[in-house]
Amino acid sequence: MKIGKVPFSVLQENVFHHIQNKRPEILVGSAIGEDCSIIEFGPDDLCVVSTDPITGATENIGYIAVHITCNDLASNGAEPIGLLITLLLPPFTTEEEINAIMQQIEKGATEVNAQVIGGHTEITDAVTRPVISVAGIGKSLKKAMITSKPKPNEDIIMTKWAALEGTAIIAKEKEEWLKDKMDTELLRKGQASIQYLSVLPESRIAVDFGVSAMHDITEGGVLGALWEMAHYAGVGMEIEMDQIPIKEETRVICELFNIDPLRLISSGSMLITCQDGAELIQRFRAQGIEASLIGRTTEETDIIGMKNNKRVIIAPPDVDELYKIM
Repeated sequence: MKIGKVPFSVLQENVFHHIQNKRPEILVGSAIGEDCSIIEFGPDDLCVVSTDPITGATENIGYIAVHITCNDLASNGAEPIGLLITLLLPPFTTEEEINAIMQQIEKGATEVNAQVIGGHTEITDAVTRPVISVAGIGKSLKKAMITSKPKPNEDIIMTKWAALEGTAIIAKEKEEWLKDKMDTELLRKGQASIQYLSVLPESRIAVDFGVSAMHDITEGGVLGALWEMAHYAGVGMEIEMDQIPIKEETRVICELFNIDPLRLISSGSMLITCQDGAELIQRFRAQGIEASLIGRTTEETDIIGMKNNKRVIIAPPDVDELYKIM
């Protein structure tokens, strides 16, 4: 199979098909398009859990891994509490490299106010480069529970810019190749995209506002995340493609590698559906968070993109654009 997320058809037939045993405490379980599982702990409290690996980067993997996992928790309106870290390292790994990864993990954990509570560290010839997986545990009140399932006839808001994570990874991993082909300041800005990875600030604002759904944008990019949300909820979408914000450094890097920024891994951006999207955007911008109205959900099931006054069907996510060059 292709590198990257397993296709949805394969997941449905070979993974989800086998998940049959159910417990009443599990309010939200595993599903295509859902970021976390939600467990009922008492009459008012919820435990929200998620897990994510880092396989497409070697630089800053500890920092990135913490933030993408906590972003999943934030998409369900939860505050991160604890992190479980699994590190699988090739035989040539040095103690200095392990130390550097743990420093990155602790930096990310400090930024989101979460504690590393356990994990596993192993040297193995099963991998050829460091692989890290982070399981995140968060808490939320039941009355504040939010899923990735939008309702029809709502505004679709996107925070920040497309392909932030992909831009940061490529700008760092391919620095030597890029520095002779693009402006030095733009390259620096691309590398600095890593500072925008957390979506916790916008999650808190969105929960207080009373949105119906949130979904952080990861592998498959903006278009993949839109498809996942619509598929999960059984709704349609009409997306104004030209309204999806893309930074100049992202455009340049994607043009140089001939990849689509709307299909490039985009942790750091969140999709939100709600009534009165204009008011929510004002609240975001009042706190220094850029946000854009990019479309509406519909009662149909088609996921339509409008570009240059032409309608196009948004297809399910395929292999992320990052894996075409990494």
